[in-house]
This record gives sequence, C-alpha cells and structure tokens, in this order.
Amino acid sequence: VDGPEGRTGAAADLAARYGLPVLLVLDVAGQAQSAAAVAVGFATHRTGVQVAGVVLNRVGSERHRAQATGAIAAAGLPVLGSLSRDAGVAVPERHLGLVQARELPELAALIARLGEWVARHVDLDAVVALATPPRVEAAAGTDTGALPPPGRAVALAQDAAFSFVYPHMLAGWRAAGAAVLPFSPLADEAPPEEADCCWLPGGYPELHAARLAAAERFRAGLARFAASRPVHGECGGFMVLGARLQDEGGTWHEMAGLLPHATSFAARRMTLGYRAGTTLADSPLGPAGTRLRGHEFHYATLTEPGDAEPLLKLADAAGRPLGAAGSRRGRVSGTFFHAIAGEAA
Repeated sequence: VDGPEGRTGAAADLAARYGLPVLLVLDVAGQAQSAAAVAVGFATHRTGVQVAGVVLNRVGSERHRAQATGAIAAAGLPVLGSLSRDAGVAVPERHLGLVQARELPELAALIARLGEWVARHVDLDAVVALATPPRVEAAAGTDTGALPPPGRAVALAQDAAFSFVYPHMLAGWRAAGAAVLPFSPLADEAPPEEADCCWLPGGYPELHAARLAAAERFRAGLARFAASRPVHGECGGFMVLGARLQDEGGTWHEMAGLLPHATSFAARRMTLGYRAGTTLADSPLGPAGTRLRGHEFHYATLTEPGDAEPLLKLADAAGRPLGAAGSRRGRVSGTFFHAIAGEAA
C-alpha cells in the first residue's frame, strides 16, 4: 500500500527491518537476457534490502536457462537454480487464492514431490549458506497488539466451510488462558455448550451453502447459543449469520438468520485491502471504541443490508474513511473485516 518506507506492507519491509537476505524467485517466462534487468531492478529498488541470490522459475528450455542465467550472473547476482515449467507440480487455485492444504488429496506426497524437484534443480547448500539470523530489536513498549480472547472458552467453527483464522489469534487466546473448542457446522454440530462465546471465521460457505442450509442441528444450536452468549462472524462467518446466501449458480439458501442481511456470490465483486477499524459497540472484537487493524478480501456482495446497527467504522490503509460496516443485533455481530491486531489509541 502507499505509505512511508518500512510501512507499505511489502515483503521488502520485513527484509529490511530484520536484515534478512532475499532469495529472489523470478518468473522468466517470456524473458531471456532481459530477466537480468528485472533482477537488478529488484536488487537496487529499495535501500536496505539485499538480494543475495536468484532462482529462475518457469524456464522453457536449456537455451532459455543459459541465456537468463548468463545475463543475471553478468550483472553480479548469483543464480542458484532454475525450475522448468511443469504442470505436475502446480497447486490448484480458486477465487481467494490457492486451495487450502486441508483440502488437497495426498498432500504429503505432493510436498515430497515438490521437495525432490527443488532439490534436483536448486543448489540448496548455497541457499542455506546465504541465511543469516534475523536482526530483532527490543520492543519499544509492552503493547503487542494482541486481541484478548472473546471468552474463557471459545467455540470455533472449523471445517472446509470455515477454514480461515489467523494462527496468531488462536495462539494469543490460548496464551491468555482461553480454551478453543472446535466444532463443525458441515457435520451439523452445534457450538459446544461449555463455551461462553462462539466465533465463525472466514472460509468458503458459498461452496457449501446447501449443506449449511440443511444443517438443522447447527442452526438451531447456534440460535440457542446466541440467546445467552455472544456470537461473532468474520467474512464467511458473517455471510452465514445472515438470512440468505446466494451461490454462484444463483440459488438462494437459508442461513442462520441471526442477522438480517443477505449476501450473494453470484453478484461478484472483489473487495481487497488493509483496513483500520473502530468498533461502535461492545462485541467479541472488544469494547466500543476499540481500534483495530485488519483486512478485507472477498468476492461476495451485500445485496440486502437489513436494518441491524453497524458494528464498526472503517478506513482504508491510507486513512480514507470507508464508512460504517458490519452489523450487530443483540448478542450477535458480524463483518467482512478480518481483525489482525489491536492499535494503540
């Protein structure tokens, strides 16, 4: 994003901050000697970043490899390997990125095949020799930005429909003494009764809308839970908390109905960006006035906003106001916004 050097969200920011040498994996499809211009551009573009070596990717032939390697080496950058175009090592994609690991069949075999392929074509000893310990500075204060757990025991939806939750969030909750109790809406499981908060994370409910609509124990259990305890949904979870969800084919499916909105994956529009948020009311995200950093990344659209109160106000990474977002009704709240960390007042 646009911002001062060191705060743009780029991988180069991390490399410079922690003094980490960079191994540049360069897609050279459609290039030969001109790949050197790209490599040199990366090496000189940003002060404080050391490009220590290059690996060529999507190489078309031995002649192609030799031309790109010679030009890059002549520019003073060591080429430590080259990977040819090979459909057999591709990882499948879908609308929010790569298909997640838990959904890939024979994952261990794929990882082993990738490892063997890289070991044959990249000088791994040279790569290891480039590595240096990160330069870690002492923290200026005690505020880590970690979000406190929303309860002493958090019921967490976890399956192919609810698969996106930041590991650092769960680690922070556990470090603060909270228990995380997973359950599967796709298996028609209700939130565990011993929990005092329920969290529906992001994922792919649009791919499983019919099963979620038919999960009567889950929907009834979620409604019982929400009658006495907080329930929060992020992105995909927000979609499921609404009244209806339209899948890619245009079919509408009844959802939990705990919030009055409807969302559509048929009317697609990509929303992507870092966000700053301030909560407008108490919720599992924190008390009213909590300042958060996070992001939005979704293709679904809000086709019927409903009449619930907004949950937070958002700004983009440059501080430009985006208005109110999310919704809340009773103990139930939800938003497309994924919280990453708290922000000091």
